[in-house]
Amino acid sequence: MRVLYYDCFSGISGDMNLAAMLDLGVDEQLLRNELAKLNVSDEFELQITKDAKSGIHGTRVNVQLKHHHASTGHHHHHHHRNLNDIATIISQSMISERVKTTSMAIFEKIAQAEAHVHGCSVEEIHFHEVGATDAIVDVVGAAICHEALGVEQTLCSSIELGGGFVTCAHGKIPVPAPATVEILKDIPTRRGAVQYETTTPTGAAILSTLVNQFTDTPQLICKKTAYGIGHRDMEIPNLLRVQLGTSTNLPKAVDAVLLESAIDDMTPEALGYAMKQLFEAGASDVNFIPTTMKKSRPGTIISVLCSPQNEAVIKHTMFRETTTLGIKRFAVEKTMLERRVEQRQTQFGTITTKEAILNGDVIRSKPEFDECAAIARREKLPLSTIYKAVAQKKNISS
Repeated sequence: MRVLYYDCFSGISGDMNLAAMLDLGVDEQLLRNELAKLNVSDEFELQITKDAKSGIHGTRVNVQLKHHHASTGHHHHHHHRNLNDIATIISQSMISERVKTTSMAIFEKIAQAEAHVHGCSVEEIHFHEVGATDAIVDVVGAAICHEALGVEQTLCSSIELGGGFVTCAHGKIPVPAPATVEILKDIPTRRGAVQYETTTPTGAAILSTLVNQFTDTPQLICKKTAYGIGHRDMEIPNLLRVQLGTSTNLPKAVDAVLLESAIDDMTPEALGYAMKQLFEAGASDVNFIPTTMKKSRPGTIISVLCSPQNEAVIKHTMFRETTTLGIKRFAVEKTMLERRVEQRQTQFGTITTKEAILNGDVIRSKPEFDECAAIARREKLPLSTIYKAVAQKKNISS
């Protein structure tokens, strides 16, 4: 299982996260191309450089805002976007559905926290503290990089928050900022390593959306370590360390979440569409179970399995794409066999097979149905003939 581990000994900010992801190997051009789809490219420039802190080499990212002049008639207006404006920018872009829903889940966390702190509604919150543009780049960039890494589980250490006070639009506020505290409810944190703000609300919201287990003692076989460099010189190195690895002990029980809603007023077409959207948002499984509801109405239970870090995104999609008013949540433990994909050479060409492994032994292998079906149609042969041909051949790669 591919695992990403965030080591936040010096906290996290949106640009440190982007820097760490690039240092880990996410393709810079891919990030730039995807961000360009947001249609706010005229507002910022992404500066990516190699640098070092305390002699440790890494990557540094600076989101340089391009200041519009008053003469253009729209200076400042991009510094005061509310959640709705941001949702419009994200939903109208051509980025993938999964990146859209992850980005919106992160933004909703920030807006809800700010609204709670300021005692107002989510709609009234304007992303202006750091300039809405950097927030969009940091948040959507985080979702793009996470999807590009394709990890199955994301772990994180307890998060260093720093200390002291910081001056903002409202005057002096304590570190960690109230919004950061709100976002990190139920998440392990530590503070006081330095008298600076080490974790920003954006950094906090990225972790609280992406991470599915917080631990200071991760069990993983590390394959690669990278560093995102912050912009401050302090008594401790201003670095975000990230590691890519594989988790040890397989088969293992992974924590998963089962979300369920019973529906009696949706058409089959709309249900089918909702299923597609749920899979695009990253659900591991979606099932429709026929049931009978009140007033003897035939209904459907929508049952969705997802990873804990994807829960916010999936709930958001369920509320958006179905008529449900409530979602039941069950924490489930899912025991998985290790899986391996192999290519087998047959007289009909190379066919992909999926193997299930228990304690190092292959206990089952199954050819990819779509590939076999396409060959059976092309060769005008029974499907079973193609399956037999695969069964007789050994793997190329092993």
